[in-house]
Amino acid sequence: MSRTVGVIGMGYVGLTLTAALARKGYVVHGVDVQPAVLRALAAGRPHIFEPGVAEAFAEHINRSIFVDSALPAGTVDATVICVSTPVDEHTRRPNLTNLAAAARLVGQSCTAETLVVVRSTVPVGASRAVVLPPLLEAWGSGVRLVMAPERTIQGQALRELVELPQVIGGLDDESLQAGVALFEGLAERIVPVSSLEAAEMVKLSNNCHTDLIYAYGNEVALIAERHGLDPLEVIRAANLDYPRPDLARPGYVGGGCLSKDPYLMVGSAGDTPPFLVERARRLNEHLPVHVATRVVEHLRELRGATRGLRLSVLGWAYKGWPPTDDMRGTPIEAMMPIFTEAGLVVLGHDPMVSDTVVRQYGGEPVSLDKAFSEADAVLVVNDHPDYRAIRLDAVLGGHRPALIFDSWRILDEPAVRAAGIRYAGIGYAAGAAPTAAGA
Repeated sequence: MSRTVGVIGMGYVGLTLTAALARKGYVVHGVDVQPAVLRALAAGRPHIFEPGVAEAFAEHINRSIFVDSALPAGTVDATVICVSTPVDEHTRRPNLTNLAAAARLVGQSCTAETLVVVRSTVPVGASRAVVLPPLLEAWGSGVRLVMAPERTIQGQALRELVELPQVIGGLDDESLQAGVALFEGLAERIVPVSSLEAAEMVKLSNNCHTDLIYAYGNEVALIAERHGLDPLEVIRAANLDYPRPDLARPGYVGGGCLSKDPYLMVGSAGDTPPFLVERARRLNEHLPVHVATRVVEHLRELRGATRGLRLSVLGWAYKGWPPTDDMRGTPIEAMMPIFTEAGLVVLGHDPMVSDTVVRQYGGEPVSLDKAFSEADAVLVVNDHPDYRAIRLDAVLGGHRPALIFDSWRILDEPAVRAAGIRYAGIGYAAGAAPTAAGA
């Protein structure tokens, strides 16, 4: 079994895999091109929050975890490619430049004896079309190549890397067996599939299905809003003791995977665009814009002109549970242009996100108590446990916001309304009447 592993790319996927492998007794050489990342990791201070990772690095750095800007030549039994595979901001086409560069690095640093693992999420066919050619050019024949997609959720990655079935597809049988041997030392269950492409599509299928599920919950909420209905009432009644798949609650859908992977699936479809995947992604991207617009509309109804009003936004990371500091796909990015156009002063609070990052996105950092006492409106964007634990009597002072828009419906609605504050959520406003379109 391979015991010395190179990991190229110390982003979320590579960082968590490095920590998990070290905890299982592997020697890991992590590679990244960003000097600041390397300095932080070399000091045992991971640049990304994930429970257990900091402890793993503190214990294993310079013992069984080593980081550098290149692989040590000829020393690793396997190399795992974990680089980012972004999509173009405008065209949404996959950009596989990092993947190709990582493959060339492996070809220069390793030999045909090295097992090469693609763990980055890629369009179907990319492992064979982008990674394999540089390896063949460098080594001739004998390449051992597998695709082993990462499928963990933030906040539970170190546990899921061990407990989730590890899907592996190989270039050939020899590659597959080498991949199985590598991951048997990490995961409790291995699921071999027939090809590189099958493994690639497993990852895309998982994430696109999740995006579709959430999109449907958001669709229900937007239609309920047109009729003055409470979408949570509709969804709860629809799900109660009904033996079909549950409907999802409405909510924002972001993060590094769900905001990107549907476009990788679209790119995999060739000349026949998918019927569902891109439309669902567009709906989920529209939701933050819709909410921001509704917040402004509520404020205009309550206060007239909005210019100069103060809006507190609670939750800047893309999700609150499990807690994360990840800003990829964060709703606030799409919301800020609408708030800016309305002339709102945006105050920001997030237990996981630094004041520096809040400022980078256009907010003014604020404490949780002042988020309520010094604002004209409060928008709860994510469901961090600190927000679920809010007691309104402890945060409401003499100056009270006119509006609390509770995206996740985690606050005490009766208490909000009893305080004379308008309460609203995604697809919902307390006491709303049907619109003309829904009457």
